[in-house]
Amino acid sequence: MPLILASTSPIRRQLLGAAGVEHQAVGTDVDEAQLKARFDQAADIARELAKAKALSVSRIHPAEWVIGGDSVVEVEGRLFSKPRDRNEAAAHLRCFSGKTMNLTSAVSLAQGGEVDWCHDESAHLHIRHLSDAFIADYLDAEWPEVGYCVGVFRLEGRGVQLFKRIDGDHFTILGLPLLPLLGALRDRGILAG
Repeated sequence: MPLILASTSPIRRQLLGAAGVEHQAVGTDVDEAQLKARFDQAADIARELAKAKALSVSRIHPAEWVIGGDSVVEVEGRLFSKPRDRNEAAAHLRCFSGKTMNLTSAVSLAQGGEVDWCHDESAHLHIRHLSDAFIADYLDAEWPEVGYCVGVFRLEGRGVQLFKRIDGDHFTILGLPLLPLLGALRDRGILAG
């Protein structure tokens, strides 16, 4: 069955590919800022963004199943977006230092312009104290790649050095609750059971 990922995220594409899920990736035109302004809870925002992305592509490709996904970061009640530039990335990291980041990732499935399934999960990432020297060195090595990441880190790269402890599912932290998604794909006959 044709399957589309409504995202150009390299890590989401890699996760699906490594799991043996054949798909094509299509970017979306969802106005994330407008949608985020309508909700104040991280889980609500992640779910609504995942649904909106899946619906956006499903309306153009109604016969295919479409996967939408998104992640939201919250630290001490403040929601964070992807940094606009390196200076803002450094400011985010200084704000995260010594605190717990709550990361919520959501995934949805749509077909025929209708959302059929949605799931979200959260993880708690305990950030160690980060010196200004560490932040500068980290961004020297990881910028601009981490500029596309809402938490200014790639767990599969040097971003793992930000944390002293992580509580939560690995795939959720990478931005795609993969195991529930695979189950939903099997339930719908998209993957073999």
